[in-house]
Amino acid sequence: MKPPVQREQGPATTLPVGSPTAVRAYLGLLARRHRAGFSSVVALHSVATVAGLVGPWVLGTLVESLATGTAESTIAVAVGWYLLALVVQSAFTWWSRLRGSILGERVLADLREDFLVRSVTLPTGVLERAGTGDLVSRGTTDIDRLDKSVREAVPELAVAVVSLLLVLGALVVTSPLLALTSLIGLPLLLATSRWYFRRAPQSYRNESAGYAAVNTVLAETVDAGRTVEALRLGDERVRLTDRKLGEWLAWERYTLWLRSVWFPTIDAVYTLAVLGTLVLGGLFTLRGWITVGQLTTGVLYAQALINPVDLILRWYDELQIGQASLARLVGVREVPEHESDEDARPDGRRVEAKDVRFGYREGADVLHGISLDVAPGSRVALVGPSGAGKSTLGRLLAGIYAPGRGSVTLGGAPLARMPAERVRAQVALVNQEHHVFVGTLRDNLRLAAPDADDTELRAALDAVDAGEWVDALAEGLDTEVGSGGAALTPPQAQQLALARLVLADPHTLVLDEATSLLDPRAARHLERSLSRVLEGRTVIAIAHRLHTAHDADVIAVVEGGRISEYGSHPELVAAGGPYAALWRSWRDER
Repeated sequence: MKPPVQREQGPATTLPVGSPTAVRAYLGLLARRHRAGFSSVVALHSVATVAGLVGPWVLGTLVESLATGTAESTIAVAVGWYLLALVVQSAFTWWSRLRGSILGERVLADLREDFLVRSVTLPTGVLERAGTGDLVSRGTTDIDRLDKSVREAVPELAVAVVSLLLVLGALVVTSPLLALTSLIGLPLLLATSRWYFRRAPQSYRNESAGYAAVNTVLAETVDAGRTVEALRLGDERVRLTDRKLGEWLAWERYTLWLRSVWFPTIDAVYTLAVLGTLVLGGLFTLRGWITVGQLTTGVLYAQALINPVDLILRWYDELQIGQASLARLVGVREVPEHESDEDARPDGRRVEAKDVRFGYREGADVLHGISLDVAPGSRVALVGPSGAGKSTLGRLLAGIYAPGRGSVTLGGAPLARMPAERVRAQVALVNQEHHVFVGTLRDNLRLAAPDADDTELRAALDAVDAGEWVDALAEGLDTEVGSGGAALTPPQAQQLALARLVLADPHTLVLDEATSLLDPRAARHLERSLSRVLEGRTVIAIAHRLHTAHDADVIAVVEGGRISEYGSHPELVAAGGPYAALWRSWRDER
């Protein structure tokens, strides 16, 4: 069976996958963090394994004694040693598994925390381009796939390696000849394992990437459901979803085929090892090279090899799946840090774009030589048809993207060169994508201002016309919201986001359909309330409802990635150009 054809994905559409070097470095970091816990698991199971070796040795000694004649007291002593070894083995096995489970939980917690810490510090432009599906898939599906590997595979694999070495050592001590016969299936084991592991790792990575692609397509389709319906893109999105599902299932079938070939071969190797030891050992016994007792012990040890070898192969296979997921998590750490200049500090609040060109793909510019000068404290409205580049320009002015050519500055300092924390403290972007975090309303608001008291929180809520519905909640600011809590409507979530904006108190705001989820009257009332709160701040509003443009100091009409008109509302209406046509059309529809 041939592997499916792997479609190339552009580097700008997905987050990177960690290189083998990066994965090994991260594993080394985890090993150093949890050195003590890992050592204790290995030590405890070593004791359990040594205790487990006593049983076959006792039985071999007993068989040897019986062959020469023995007293009942010898049998009683042998049974006593056997039972004692069994008790010790059981106790230390339980203890090592307990410590292994605790170790797995701690490592898994580190994985989640490291991924989250890195994710929230990723450059915003990188996340914008990658989309939410890929990151969400890494933080959910890939973490879930690692769950079994980390909780069980890592400690059990270490334990199995120790057990294998100890059992082999015991076999050599018992009889070097039997140690050789137990390895009779080793060439077949190495050949089939080499065949499997040359194909499995990349196949599992492709399988994970295929699932992430399905997740991305579904998330984008659901999020843009209205747009899909409006543009009649339903059939096209269904075809795209089916294609991505087909690619993912093709990799699922291929990895299943790999396992279906490899696993039966491994079972044959186990049978061959025990059978070879028994048959050849019998011949050695007949020739007097080994005793009956050694043969008994050797066969039992050869059979004891099956469990650790099986564990090593089974968990190593599990680790291939885990390694693919870990590489995707580590890939987030390989995203280049935002290149910033600590000396880039704004001298004032003027936002200025000069001859800005920008494209999401090389050679396909969305903005073409845009220049815009936004005076401190002014209100600028960006209007124009959908797809003209308004939102892209807004993200450039907010410092989310860096221009391909030209410059965007704040107080004379390039926004793209400033540290992200410095930019976010002074410029905020608010769009129609809002999130309600799990916790109380108070917790959600304090994300923007951790030291704010209840008076300040209520003032921010009143500023966005949310005070009334918050007061109507049974527990007010202490109401649990988010997953598992009280469900907020989309307009309420939008008001919550705007209240956070008021608390964050930036001097420059870029509003991209920030009130789109409210009905027109409520949106108009909210904007008037906000205008009082935002007095003196610079506001750049991407306006689809033209009453926002009507209230602005200056309007920039964006068409085809260029500013076609620029001026105040009366000036542009009097000019009779594109804005005047938009205004008349919008006014008549009302």
